[in-house]
Amino acid sequence: MTDSLAPATPLGTNPVAPAPSGARTAADVVTPELVAQLTREVIGSGTTANHMPFTGEKLADLPEAAPRDVATAFERARAAQVAWARTPVRQRAAVLLRFHDLVLQRQAEVLDLIQLETGKARLHAHEEVQAVAVAARHYGRRAAAYLNPKRHTGVVPVLTKVTELRQPRGVVGQIAPWNYPLELSIGDALPALVAGNALVMKPDTETALTALWARDLIIEAGLPAEVFQVVLGEGPVIGPEIVKHADFVSFTGSTRTGREVATGAAARLVGVSLELGGKNAMLVLHDADVEKAAAGAVRACFSSAGQLCISIERLYVHEAVADLFVERFAEKTKAMRLGRSLAYGAEMGSLVGERQLETTRRHVDEAVAKGATVVAGGVARPDIGPYFYEPTILEGVEAPMAVCTEETFGPVVAIYRFTDENEAVELANSTSYGLNSSVWTKDGRRGRDLAARLRTGTVNVNEGYGPAYGSVQSPMGGMKDSGLGRRHGSEGILKYTEAQTVAHQRIVPLAPSFGMDDEKYAAFMTTSLRLMKALRLR
Repeated sequence: MTDSLAPATPLGTNPVAPAPSGARTAADVVTPELVAQLTREVIGSGTTANHMPFTGEKLADLPEAAPRDVATAFERARAAQVAWARTPVRQRAAVLLRFHDLVLQRQAEVLDLIQLETGKARLHAHEEVQAVAVAARHYGRRAAAYLNPKRHTGVVPVLTKVTELRQPRGVVGQIAPWNYPLELSIGDALPALVAGNALVMKPDTETALTALWARDLIIEAGLPAEVFQVVLGEGPVIGPEIVKHADFVSFTGSTRTGREVATGAAARLVGVSLELGGKNAMLVLHDADVEKAAAGAVRACFSSAGQLCISIERLYVHEAVADLFVERFAEKTKAMRLGRSLAYGAEMGSLVGERQLETTRRHVDEAVAKGATVVAGGVARPDIGPYFYEPTILEGVEAPMAVCTEETFGPVVAIYRFTDENEAVELANSTSYGLNSSVWTKDGRRGRDLAARLRTGTVNVNEGYGPAYGSVQSPMGGMKDSGLGRRHGSEGILKYTEAQTVAHQRIVPLAPSFGMDDEKYAAFMTTSLRLMKALRLR
């Protein structure tokens, strides 16, 4: 495994970030000892491997599970879950707070793994560290409040004492994607675990080392090892087995696969949480700060090379500022430094593999063939690595070009001009997806009012995606074909529980008593109901 950057003639306009002298290589990071440590408890009777997007070379050999191995993982998790659920919630939450500290202390380790497994620039990898730390802190501090028993008014005040309990579902099956292998694996696992569940996770094989590192760290923080099981293997083989055994399924991935997961879970009457695809829109209004909007668009469109569910792929710009915005956005995009070293400095990394490169290339080439214009980028960069593609801006995109409606999941954005805000809202909403959107304006009230009209689970005013996603006390998820359920906040933890109502009836029964016949009891209850309304009881 090598990481040399041999001099080459650039094929496009974006500069290459130089690798610092003495930079670490894949061989320095992914040692046989590390792989053995991270996989020592992974159940698998076969062998598979993952690869490094920066070069295309194999990174590590990993255990591959068969269906019987998945069943074994669930058996182990289920046996351990009972004791874990009986552990006081504050003790479970303390594990998350210790994990928070360990992640920040040892972030350099996982940043290397994220980069090697996804091809990201280091700063984009650090977004995952930030997101996981925020989630661990939030649920470490708030889990008890979310999960503690709650008193409610009974059907007959005073005489009926009602308590709402939150019981863990049992064993959660989690199918995690490759694009954010730390945040979308352990980040989603944290609320499930602190709620008292055990977990069987299937991370994507190509990014399994990152997820396994996170498991190792939370066990170091105090989580019983048997509570958190990991199985690896091909999605079509292992995914259905996860759904077959789980008491609740958490899935992040494509809308097509999400429908299959939902169908399988529905057949067993178990719940699901699905974060699926997006074709996210950004609206630049006539009064936007063009300089800030252009800089924000670079972050919104090209973070993690566009391989982010909530990144922007459609950019609607008011005609009054469109020329200046396109000019400034293109300048900033063309100046982005591409690179693959395990160090800060590059502003964009690689696509994850051949499939993403092919989709990106196909969308751009087809659009150009049908009349679209390339404003920036539009070419692959094999001089840097096999799956690098320049950040690309298109104009003149229209149906039926695939890039107009299909999710690219790559560093490509199409610019559309508008003259009326109502038209812009209609265009932004004219998709089957509804995950994230962005509005740019100097008028905060106008931005918030317009945001409320957009049919997406999150909307960011004067930023692309970070504020809404990072505000973990608030829910995050998709509308329409972008998913079911929410992560973060109360919804992000309560979905991993079953609500149980315990009603204790005291002194008198809810039935005729004290010599009442049925008619007198009915009249008594009628009077009581009217009185409770008059007293404004809920």
